Amino acid sequence: MMTFTIHSLELGPMDNFIHIVEDHNSKQMAIVDPAWDVDGIQAFAQKKGCTITDILLTHTHADHINAMQPLVEQFTPKIHISPAEASYWQQPYGNLELHQDGDVLKLGDTDIKVIHTPGHTPGSTCYWLDHHVITGDTLFVYGCGRCDLRGGDPKQMYHSLHKLVDILPPETMIHPGHYYSVKPTNTMAEEVIGNPFLHCENEDAFVTYRMVTHDQVRTSPYDAVPKH
Repeated sequence: MMTFTIHSLELGPMDNFIHIVEDHNSKQMAIVDPAWDVDGIQAFAQKKGCTITDILLTHTHADHINAMQPLVEQFTPKIHISPAEASYWQQPYGNLELHQDGDVLKLGDTDIKVIHTPGHTPGSTCYWLDHHVITGDTLFVYGCGRCDLRGGDPKQMYHSLHKLVDILPPETMIHPGHYYSVKPTNTMAEEVIGNPFLHCENEDAFVTYRMVTHDQVRTSPYDAVPKH
C-alpha cells in the first residue's frame, strides 16, 4: 500500500509544476520547488488537513523557489538541498539539510531517495519515491533542461540522464518541473523510446544536440521522437 500521494499544481507563467508529497499517516507534507502562488500552496495543504514540514529543492532558479520565503517564515520547514546546489545558491538559510547522492530522507512513513543529477545546475537533484521520480529541470517528458545558463554543463547532463535510465525501473513515473510536453507525466520506458535526448549515442552527440540542434528543430509542446 502506498504511504504517499504526489499532487501536482501547474502554476505561474512558465508552466511550472509544483509537486506536493503528502504522507498519508502523519499528514506531513513536502513542497517540491515552491513557486508562484504561496496562497494556493497554503490553501491546498489546509484543504488536505496537512502540515508543511519539508521543502525539497531540485535546484534554485528563481522560477522554482520564488514562493519559498513566506512558507519558511510561516511553517519553519526543513529545506533539503544538495551541497553543490547550496554552494551555487549561496543563500544564508539556517535550516538547510544537505544530502549526498543516495541519501534517503523521511517524510513520515515515506522514504525519499536523493539522486544527484548535475547538468542544469551543479547541484540539480531528483527525488525517487517508490516508482515515482520528481525530476525538476533535469528530465522533462520528451525533453530535458537547458544547459546554457550559469552553472549548466551539457556533459554532466548527458551522464545524469543516463544515470536515471540505468538506476530507475522502466515503470517509474516521472514528474517534471515544467509542463512542456503533450502530457504531464510519462514512464521511464516511454522516455527511452521517445525522448531524443536519450537517443544520443555519446557525449559529443548530446552536447551538439542540446546546445545547437534541438532548439532549431523542436518547439513545445514536445511529443515523442522516434529513434533513428
